[in-house]
Amino acid sequence: MEKDHNTTYYQNNYIMEKSTSSIKVMGALLLGAAIGGGLGILFAPHKGSKTRKRIMAKGSDMSDTIKGKLDAFMEDMTEEVDRLKTNLHDRMDTELAKVELPKKS
Repeated sequence: MEKDHNTTYYQNNYIMEKSTSSIKVMGALLLGAAIGGGLGILFAPHKGSKTRKRIMAKGSDMSDTIKGKLDAFMEDMTEEVDRLKTNLHDRMDTELAKVELPKKS
C-alpha cells in the first residue's frame, strides 16, 4: 500500500513540475515576442505603414503559434486530470472494498 501512495505522490509532483515548466515556457515565449516586436519597431528600415503591416503579419503568426501551444498544453492537462480522476476512483474502490460494513439484523 505504501508503494502505491509514494508512486501517486511522485506522479502528482511530476505533473505539477510539468505544468510549471510549461507555464514558464509560455511566459518566456510571450516575453520574447514583446521584446522582438519592440526591437523591430525601433530598428525598422522601412516606412511606418510597411513596418506596421510586417508587425501585424508577425503578430498573427506568433498568435497562431501560441494558440497551438496553448491548445496542446490544455489537451495534455485535460488528459492528466482524467487520468488522475481514474486513479482516484480506482483507489477509492480498492479501499472501500477493504472495509466491511456492519450487517443489518
